[in-house]
Amino acid sequence: MTKAHVSALATVALAALLAGCAADGSAPNALSAAMPTAAVEMASAPMPATVANFMLADTDYMGHELYREPDAKVIVLISHMNGCPIVRNLAPALKALEAKYGPQGVKFMMLNSAIQDSREAIVAEAKDYGIDIPILMDANQLVGEQLGVTRTAEFFVIDPKTWKVAYRGPLDDRLDYGTQKGAAEHAWASDAIDAVLAGRQAMAATKLSPGCLVDFPERGKVAQISYSKAVAPILEKKCASCHTAGGIGPFAMSSYEMVKGFSPMIRETIRTDRMPPWNVDAHVGKFADDKSLTATEIKTIVHWVDQGAPRGDGPDVLAANATKRSVTPWPLGKPDLVLEIPSYKIPASGVVDYQRPVAVNPLTEGKWVKASTYVVSERQAVHHLLSGYIKEAPADGKGNESRWGASMGGYAVGAESTLWPKNVGTFLPPGGAVGFQAHYTPFGKEVTNNAKIGLYFYKDGEKPDLVMHSSIVVDNTIKIPAGEARHKETAYIDVPKDMLLYSAFPHTHYRGYASDLWLQTPDGAKKLILAMPRYEFNWQREYTFAEPLKVPAGSKLIAHYWYDNSKSNPANPDPSKTIVWGDQSWEEMFYTAIRYRWTEETSAKLLDYDRLIDETRLFGMFDDNMNGMIEKAEFKGELGDKLAPYFAQMDQNKSGGVENAELMAALKMMGGGRRREQARQAPAAPAPNSPAKSGGGGR
Repeated sequence: MTKAHVSALATVALAALLAGCAADGSAPNALSAAMPTAAVEMASAPMPATVANFMLADTDYMGHELYREPDAKVIVLISHMNGCPIVRNLAPALKALEAKYGPQGVKFMMLNSAIQDSREAIVAEAKDYGIDIPILMDANQLVGEQLGVTRTAEFFVIDPKTWKVAYRGPLDDRLDYGTQKGAAEHAWASDAIDAVLAGRQAMAATKLSPGCLVDFPERGKVAQISYSKAVAPILEKKCASCHTAGGIGPFAMSSYEMVKGFSPMIRETIRTDRMPPWNVDAHVGKFADDKSLTATEIKTIVHWVDQGAPRGDGPDVLAANATKRSVTPWPLGKPDLVLEIPSYKIPASGVVDYQRPVAVNPLTEGKWVKASTYVVSERQAVHHLLSGYIKEAPADGKGNESRWGASMGGYAVGAESTLWPKNVGTFLPPGGAVGFQAHYTPFGKEVTNNAKIGLYFYKDGEKPDLVMHSSIVVDNTIKIPAGEARHKETAYIDVPKDMLLYSAFPHTHYRGYASDLWLQTPDGAKKLILAMPRYEFNWQREYTFAEPLKVPAGSKLIAHYWYDNSKSNPANPDPSKTIVWGDQSWEEMFYTAIRYRWTEETSAKLLDYDRLIDETRLFGMFDDNMNGMIEKAEFKGELGDKLAPYFAQMDQNKSGGVENAELMAALKMMGGGRRREQARQAPAAPAPNSPAKSGGGGR
């Protein structure tokens, strides 16, 4: 007998207790005493007139933003908790509802606000009971609080045209506190869905869900929150450095009055996980310099806004420090060397091709770099800057990436500085030049961008023992179908020698929706090391692991990207187009930069192991199913389209797929030196590092 059968047989016996059972399963004193009326219980947790936007990750770390559910005509949220027989028995009904209404544009999701349920436990129970719709993890309980959730198996039928809850209540009347009918007489949730689809008003709910009580320990119990003691210190610590006069934030948190005026927006950006701009999931990995808010900080600010953002008594630390905060072009202090990047006039409109200026290196002796910072004059117009040392200053003044060696760091909004770990450096030889890749984006006004890079060196006699490198998990074979909302692409790199991985920097463009990074060790075990449920194009940064990760030789670093090429993506330039790799922001990229060092290498013993990564990079772009061979359907993108007609000739051993040696041989026969070099790198990326020549690498 299956678990589902056992649970179904037990439902009748348990239903009489469920109304009075707490989330911990404790029995009621008396059923009659534990049975509140619908009006009393719903009044204790009132439902909002409209549902405010939110973003939550599901158990697969895929983000779901309420106002961005693609093409949804109705959204149905169902409250969930592990261990509840009513939830367990919903699985067949949910499958039937999804089969009936999914093709009509109805989106079903479950909402788990139970503080005792872990992701792993939810995944295991959902698998056991056949629940396969997304389960959103409401760990901070903010969405459950907003909706007024009291019990499991509550259906919230939401109209995306108005964001009003058209219906709140049980699925039907089959279960009714102590009794179970053989069949439902009233299909309330289905009736509500039909009403919203038809543009009619749904019948208001008059009954409670028969599900288990969900504990919301802070709902209705949060004392008046002090702006002075609780809220302002959080904003001062986590927000005010950007939200200051002349900073990159759109307004300055200079006083209570300023914060009060923006408080609804502050709450919304927290609920949708747009602020602070730290987009990796807090449940995966530990990172240095974590910019995110803690769960306690999130709830403190949101609950304070819910209370009306009161001023209360006490000093205003934001106002007291407003004049003390200053925006300095050199947040790391005065640089040891400043290089002027040639200025560039950016037109008000049109397309600007990537620019590749150079700055002559004035050093007469080599230095070990430990940090860098960029300063740009026109933030709105500068998408990114990348850099690479060039042995000889080019006569044509163009710092093409094919000439690059070690990187001196890069720039994107929110990621202006690059810091090397202690005792780790990148060698900058004397003379030559530093080349730059500059991506400028017109924004309606002609401006001239003036930029500088400040370099910080180890002092004489402080030569670092270890050498930093960089590489990319990249895929320039991506092909994103028109209109597709969650298109997935996969690529990986093989790690040839023992490595310590320091950081990862995910990057895509307007259609990027989510990203992750996995470590697969030689024994086949996989570990998720970075999860980004919702990618944010406007805020990009490097995520440095709190402790470098050991990556054994023979491992793979695997990246996945999801793209939203639907009309529901407000940033999508044109959902009618199939999109491939391209430099410009209305095209797309699949690009995760990593920084690492080889465990065998020291500054006195430089090794050329990066070359070994390059030899299999193209194979990792094509091998989407990771079975060790490229099948014909996996040849996509510009290069893939050229190779696919020769599939049979390339498959020399007739294995049914092209292996890496066969791919390299085919490229060689096709005049492969140049094409192989272009294909194994992203066109917009720095050339692979050559430690034996340059003394290291960088992002």
